[in-house]
Amino acid sequence: MTLIPLPAFNDNYIWLLHDGVRALVVDPGDASVVLSALDQLAVQLDGILVTHHHGDHTGGVDVLRHATGARVFGPMHEAVPEPLTRLANGDSVELLGLRFQVLDVPGHTAGHVAFFAQPRGQAPLLFCGDTLFSAGCGRLFEGTPAQMLESLTRLAALPDDTRVCCAHEYTAGGLVFARAVEPDNQALVSYQTQVHNLRAQGLPSLPSTIGQEKMINPFLRTHVPAVIAAAQRFAPKAHEPTDVFAALRAWKNQF
Repeated sequence: MTLIPLPAFNDNYIWLLHDGVRALVVDPGDASVVLSALDQLAVQLDGILVTHHHGDHTGGVDVLRHATGARVFGPMHEAVPEPLTRLANGDSVELLGLRFQVLDVPGHTAGHVAFFAQPRGQAPLLFCGDTLFSAGCGRLFEGTPAQMLESLTRLAALPDDTRVCCAHEYTAGGLVFARAVEPDNQALVSYQTQVHNLRAQGLPSLPSTIGQEKMINPFLRTHVPAVIAAAQRFAPKAHEPTDVFAALRAWKNQF
């Protein structure tokens, strides 16, 4: 399986996975980017996975469905262009010979889902939309801090080698905030250098891995004393994990 992040808009990635014959895409906000890639790779689009309803993730769905006949799969309770197969936590979908497990991960939006699969002989794949970013997480447009923390905890429980396929190239900015939270975290220092070098070459910083994120992402580290102490500088009463997360998210919104 070959995994390709297709840049779209200012900082989106539309993830394309193919086996040399058939392909799927995730969150295709721009159909033209996908159609160009399909033509260049000479592969047929079999499926479209949608994590949530925002237009920069769904804007190309109708065009791609009509142009290719691809099946669309998306969240049970969000406004995604019909027709599609609606899925919720515990469901699965078979595409390209892979079984994608559906995970409910509300917070960024109320019905956000993620897709997890284990390709044979390769590291697992997580398509997480705007729930988890490298060194960050999505804004809480429709959910609560408790919901988002639970969603992130669910993702953090996946295998450490899971490839984290976020939908935006937000890593460099996220790392600046993460360094403000944990200035003495040496894993952060090393990762920031790595990301800087990749971006300087015009290369994507993604995918990350779950193991990497657990070492550097403050939103997955609400149990770490240094992160708790940093959050309390912003919100002195933040003691419980949900309060620590809420303080970090409010701080990041103003950062």
